[in-house]
This record gives sequence, structure tokens and C-alpha cells, in this order.
Amino acid sequence: MDIKSYLSKKKDLVDKALEKLVPPAKTFPASVHEAMRYSLFAGGKRVRPILAIAAAEALGAKTTDLLPLAGTLELIHTYSLIHDDLPAMDDDDLRRGRPTCHKVYGEAIAILAGDGLLTMAFETLSDPRRTGKVPANRLLPIIKELATASGVFGMVGGQVVDMESEGKDIDFPTLEYIHTHKTGALIRASVRVGALYAKAGKRQFTALTHYGEMVGLAFQIADDILDITGTREETGKDVGSDLEKGKKTFPSFYGLEESRRRAVEVADRAVLSLKDFDKKADPLRELAKYIINRVN
Repeated sequence: MDIKSYLSKKKDLVDKALEKLVPPAKTFPASVHEAMRYSLFAGGKRVRPILAIAAAEALGAKTTDLLPLAGTLELIHTYSLIHDDLPAMDDDDLRRGRPTCHKVYGEAIAILAGDGLLTMAFETLSDPRRTGKVPANRLLPIIKELATASGVFGMVGGQVVDMESEGKDIDFPTLEYIHTHKTGALIRASVRVGALYAKAGKRQFTALTHYGEMVGLAFQIADDILDITGTREETGKDVGSDLEKGKKTFPSFYGLEESRRRAVEVADRAVLSLKDFDKKADPLRELAKYIINRVN
């Protein structure tokens, strides 16, 4: 299958869903809505919503009613990027090829834009006008899944350990914790959201969970490699920042070639998780390969 064409078509669907979820830029108070939209529509590939859609499709589910739920994954992801870039966090000036939210709107509005996106995700998930065709008994575990992935046992916890580890000679289990929580938790949750929506059986849910964990790890290893080998033009952000900040990464533990080998190995394990799925899971298989071969 043509994964680039698949990604492009699904991205268009997700973007249309996001347009319906987020108020127009001029909605009062305009400053925060402009900032939210500035970061949300900055050219992201929508990998997380697409993983949810692909997981549901792998189980034969129609995904029209999933689109608002998938959109909430991008709201949460974008919130995390805005906060990640803040001076108190990673202090980045560039994201997706343009100035970060706080560089354009100031730190206070950037913080509130991130807060607005995060809370809007859960407002959407609990709004029957947006999710009315999805039964409550399926919505509740989805809400729990995303809350956990976003909180102290997910992204927040990973970010804390990441910040506290800067400049320190951490061990590999600590690096794995950072990767599986700061980045991997929401990717894993994205796949599980699609599985929950599609009413996956126990074995299917376990297999898709393992796929999500492996893809999340592969994604972060690829990010670590790109921070060394990529260019500002390719990645849309400053490269070499991990080294400058004294952060431990896969390449700092294992070197570039071994890191590349491990990324391929982890992606292969993700694909192997889908051995009992038919061709409907091909987008998930191709996404695992795409994630380790991307340049941004």
C-alpha cells in the first residue's frame, strides 16, 4: 500500500474534524484562540489520530464517529508540544519550521493555550453532541485511557524525569522510562483508543497494546537519531539540542548504528504483534516502517 497517500487522506479527515472542535481564531478572548490554532494547525502529520483510525480499521470498524475522538489526541499532543517548548521546560524557539507558540504570543498565553487544548480534549470527549453515536460504556474507558496517558503516570511523569535527568549520567532504565512515558504513553493510548472504539476482543486488545508500545519506542529512537543526523530544514526544529542540554539518548548509550538497528528491531516487533490480523491492519504495519524512516 501507499502509506504516504494513506497518511495524506487521513490527515485531511483529521484536520476537518479539528476545525469543528476548535473555535475560530477571533472568538473572544481572541489571543488564546489564535495561539491554540497557531500551534494546532502548524503542519503536524497527525500520526496519533491516524494510529487510532488505523487500529479501528484493523478491526473492521467504520471510523466516521471516531474522528472527533481521534482529534482529541491531536489536541493533547499539541498542548504537550507548546508546554515542552517553554523556557522553563526544553526552551525551544522553533517548532515545525516556525517560531514556537511562546515566541509569538508570549509565555503566559502559550501556557494558557496549552491548558485550553488539553481541557478542550476532555470537553469534547464528554460532549454528547460530538460523541453521541459512541456509547457511554465505550467512551468512559477511552476517557480514562487518555487521562492516564496525559498525566503523572504518562506524559507528565516522563517530562518530569526528563527535566530532572538533564546533565546527569542516568542509567538505561531511566532513559526507557522517559521514552515510554513522555512520548510512548500517548502513542500507545492512540492505538488503544482505536481498539476500544472498535470493541476489540481481549487478545486483539493485547496485541494492539503491544504494537502501540513498540511503535512508541521506535518513534522516540528515531527522534533521538534525527536530533543528530537531521537538519533544521528537514525536522522543522533546531537539531543537536539533546547534546547541548546534556540529555542521554539512545545514540549516547549505543551509538548511531546500533540505535538504527534497534529502531528497526522494535518496529519489526510492532509488526509481529499484528500476525493474527488480516490485510485491514496493513496501514498499521506500514506506519511502523514509516515511523523509523521519516525525516521529521
